[in-house]
Amino acid sequence: MRALNIAATGMAAQQLNVEVISNNLANVNTTAYKAQRAEFEDLLYQSRQTVGTQANESGTIVPSGIQLGLGVKTGAVYRINEQGSLTQTNNPLDVAIQGAGYIQVQLPSGDIGYTRAGSLTTNGDGEVVTQDGYPLENSITIPKNTSSVTITPTGVVQATIPGQTTPQTLGTLQLATFMNPNGLAALGNNLYQETDASGQPQTGNPGDVGFGTLLQNNLESSNVDSVSEITNLIVAQRSYEMNSKVITASDQMMQTANQTKAS
Repeated sequence: MRALNIAATGMAAQQLNVEVISNNLANVNTTAYKAQRAEFEDLLYQSRQTVGTQANESGTIVPSGIQLGLGVKTGAVYRINEQGSLTQTNNPLDVAIQGAGYIQVQLPSGDIGYTRAGSLTTNGDGEVVTQDGYPLENSITIPKNTSSVTITPTGVVQATIPGQTTPQTLGTLQLATFMNPNGLAALGNNLYQETDASGQPQTGNPGDVGFGTLLQNNLESSNVDSVSEITNLIVAQRSYEMNSKVITASDQMMQTANQTKAS
């Protein structure tokens, strides 16, 4: 009975769906987290009667045929790259990206990582780093006697130093964009990595054509809609239960068939 296997694929699909939803809810307060959505595809079909074949010797064409589906599979887990809301932090090294772009950071492996979590800080040498201590790809160091730091919407980092009449420009915080942001590989710690699917990064200054701008003293919040996720969770749970009932009903039908055969 195919229904057993078909319902089993449905239960497996909804289990993965619940796992994706639970990860979204777990990251509802994660800076710049992008919600994910599971997408499913139907499996191959078995043709009992092929569409378009002749039904009889008179040449009548079968209009629809008989095709039996074999269940469902996971096609992809899609990342929703919508802008999250902005939260004011009053931390001068916090920057939110308004629009397209990722901050580039140096990973311990020597590769470049990409993040939208602009919660930056400084290490013991005054170098601007991420919360995990990864320096920016274009290194920026803040002098020890700096009284205040300004990050302009176009990414220019300036330091006000006592005794100087004009702010000192320390560097520019550049951004990178990708043709297919969904092709980036998630590394954890709010970091992504380039892949063949994402395409090569295009770098530029904030505010350039195709790049977002920066907003100092703010962070981008997670774009997870908790109400929608709870609704999706209920739907996934009900779908899982319905597939389990199909298995129960199929098992009872097989028992009935066996008992009829035995009698």
